[in-house]
Amino acid sequence: MNTQMPIGVDDFKEVRENYYFVDKTHFIQSLIDGHSKVTLLTRPRRFGKTLTMSMLDYFFSLERESESLHLFDGLQIAKAGTDYMKHRGQYPVLFMTFKGIQNDTWDLAFNAFQLVIQKEFQQHRYLLDTPELAPEEKQLYSRFLDNTATLAEYQISLLYLCEYLYRYYKIRPIILIDEYDAPIQNAYNHSFYDTAISYFRTFYNNTLKGNEFLNFAILTGVLRIAKESIFSGLNNLRVCSILDNAYADVMGFTEEEVSQIAKDTGEEQALPTLKKWYDGYRFGNIDIYNPWSIINFFAERTADDYWVNTSSNDIIQHMMQGNAKSQEKNLLILLHDGTVAAIIREGLIYKDITRNKDGLYTLLLMTGYLTAVQTTPVPNGRLCQLKIPNEELTHVFQSEILNRLCADSGDVSDLYMMINHLPSGQVTAFSEELQTYIKQLVSVYDAANKESFYHGLVLGMTALVLNDYYVESNRESGYGRFDIAIFPRKPNLPGVILEFKVAPTEKDLKDKAREALQQIEKQQYIAEFKQKQIPSVLKYGISFCGKKIYVTR
Repeated sequence: MNTQMPIGVDDFKEVRENYYFVDKTHFIQSLIDGHSKVTLLTRPRRFGKTLTMSMLDYFFSLERESESLHLFDGLQIAKAGTDYMKHRGQYPVLFMTFKGIQNDTWDLAFNAFQLVIQKEFQQHRYLLDTPELAPEEKQLYSRFLDNTATLAEYQISLLYLCEYLYRYYKIRPIILIDEYDAPIQNAYNHSFYDTAISYFRTFYNNTLKGNEFLNFAILTGVLRIAKESIFSGLNNLRVCSILDNAYADVMGFTEEEVSQIAKDTGEEQALPTLKKWYDGYRFGNIDIYNPWSIINFFAERTADDYWVNTSSNDIIQHMMQGNAKSQEKNLLILLHDGTVAAIIREGLIYKDITRNKDGLYTLLLMTGYLTAVQTTPVPNGRLCQLKIPNEELTHVFQSEILNRLCADSGDVSDLYMMINHLPSGQVTAFSEELQTYIKQLVSVYDAANKESFYHGLVLGMTALVLNDYYVESNRESGYGRFDIAIFPRKPNLPGVILEFKVAPTEKDLKDKAREALQQIEKQQYIAEFKQKQIPSVLKYGISFCGKKIYVTR
């Protein structure tokens, strides 16, 4: 058995002939059993969309009939019998991907779109030799080949190509469009969204609405763009998102599939690590692992942040901009393995991303940064409890937040060093570095006699940095409520407890810090540490006055 992993390989034939393959051909069986005229499958990036579409192309395409003769031997679709396999190589197929349309101006993006259409017309240039096309139709066809067609002609290009193929084969073609929304996402990021959405609205409606020559169409993408924005009037569209049960296991790996890969590669002992790092997604009612990270793990034989390093994480930065203060609490909840609630409306209008929390969390969910652990139908949407799915995504949230925290105050490594002084008992070093950090980062307005502000700031720092600890805040212990308690995840590590006081003047800083330390003793805040059999606890009293601090233990 070939156990070489197909990292970055999305051609189905190449994968089948040279790499390990996880059999997803039951998707073909489902489509043959019944499909909508137009189906949109939305999944996060790097979840196998292009490979899935390539698989459909090789199976259905009559022009690939000889290539695909043995590609499906032994797979689920072949085992399903001749009633299914008789569809192999029987249909004209238009297969294109828009993932490469990543340009910073509309002119360049449109040129990239032209090249995609040109390539598809080149695939079928034999149509120029058929009497089925009139002379003026051949002239139009030639304009698509040499990229001289007008903007309006490109908007009807696939409609015409469908008709030409139908005339030639007397069989209605199948259309496969991979990453249909990539040009729209790109346009939003580069500020020509209105132009792009207007143009592609006409293109998609001409191609998919009322196309009498179309057999069926499958589209993939990351997001379902609002129907009124891009699919206006398209009543034959079925959307299957990560919240739907239909085709839920077609992209991404199920628990059983990951277990089989581990067995085939002799890595069964790694299953708990794989679950912690790469599981946690929920598509419909099925538990799903991130396929990109899984195949990278089996290639490298070590857990690492594979998926999060494949593109920028602009969406996390969106979360921390604008209404950032209101997101701090939710970020902390998420990083503590908690959930936040949002109404998810899948028909996304990009302008809503920064306008309201629900638009932002819809984007975070659909792009794979969060997962839904509970959904409840509400008018025009679903109320979802959202959480960070796994260890890998926790790391990306931590990284992006730390980078933002340290943008004006120093390197992330400095923050790690500062916080790690706490469990090592280096009070002077911690105090000096925290003082420098607050002086650079915190405004006098933020710091003005607000114990809650300092509490939240230090809480956020410790929660982000101390990976061998978990952090609790405002919990009852002994005879009161501690401010922050830091509990070790491993034996033989000390616990840490922090108590905060605001000093009315700088002269009172030392006395207030001592008062905070005395409160820890008096209220017996270390009771919970004793219950957890943590014998060593470092206690810190921290006082603040404006941008001045004092720390004692």
